[in-house]
Amino acid sequence: MAVFISDKHNQYSCLLLTLSSLVLFLFNSKGVVVRATTFKFINKCDYTVWPGILGTPKMEATGFELSKGGSRSFQAPAGWSGRFWGRTGCDFDGSGQGSCSTADCGSGQVECNGAGATPPATLAEFTLGTGSQDFYDVSLVDGYNLPMIVEGSIEGSGTCTTTGCVADLNKSCPTELRTQGGGACQSACEAFGTPEYCCSGEYNSPTACKPSMYSVIFKNACPRSYSYAYDDASSTFTCTGADYTITFCPTSPSLKSASNSPPKGSESGSESESGSETEPVEAAALASSWLANLAIGGASAKTQPCFVLQYALVLAISLLLLLLNL
Repeated sequence: MAVFISDKHNQYSCLLLTLSSLVLFLFNSKGVVVRATTFKFINKCDYTVWPGILGTPKMEATGFELSKGGSRSFQAPAGWSGRFWGRTGCDFDGSGQGSCSTADCGSGQVECNGAGATPPATLAEFTLGTGSQDFYDVSLVDGYNLPMIVEGSIEGSGTCTTTGCVADLNKSCPTELRTQGGGACQSACEAFGTPEYCCSGEYNSPTACKPSMYSVIFKNACPRSYSYAYDDASSTFTCTGADYTITFCPTSPSLKSASNSPPKGSESGSESESGSETEPVEAAALASSWLANLAIGGASAKTQPCFVLQYALVLAISLLLLLLNL
């Protein structure tokens, strides 16, 4: 999603998160069973990856080590929203103190503790429904550091399209976007910081901000991933009642030999080539804009009042229901 967004979008994001928390709470208070979602992380890279997690409400871990060939699962409640990424080249001591070469969250620890990934970073972004559709995407808006795909389980209904980026963008990264050492590929926004690349200022709208030559390179390599801020129609996907698998280096054990082929569709549904997915995706585009506000830097001053509002509202309703039950 977009790195730079308007105050109006911030307000929409705040409202969405607040209403999501409220609906989840009311469902639970009336005895309605709300399904938890399982996220399974698999590392098929030829090296250790340290996944990072940022979202609300907070999951049981915000960062962990995932060895070559390893897997680990976590559960998230309905209404959860957040993002996942893989850190590479990390060096942590016995007490968990250290840092990573790419996608570091800046916490100085294995746990990210509410901090987001430092670009460039390949991101998997989710907002889970409360008995309704989940929205998810894999984003290169903050750049790229390793291959990643997201797959919904066969129990899910709807299109449940597999999405992600299996191409080796580090190998094909333009020189001007390449990080020192070649371990990651910056977005044009991160590299140049200008409004036309960042979709900010006078370019802060779908009509004004168009794909750049750099985002086209990303899109051609990874057709289902977000390549720039307003790439919603071909990059946001939906599924209902599914669990999800996030796989690092899905088609090859090595970043340097990752395939350039696009990810295949999930078993529970195939992606529409006629554009039938576009309408629900566009309808959800505004709703899914929370992702940018939620996790850019992990500590945006503009988003903090939103979280305060969320928890204040839920707390107030909790007290009210408690009094009514006395």
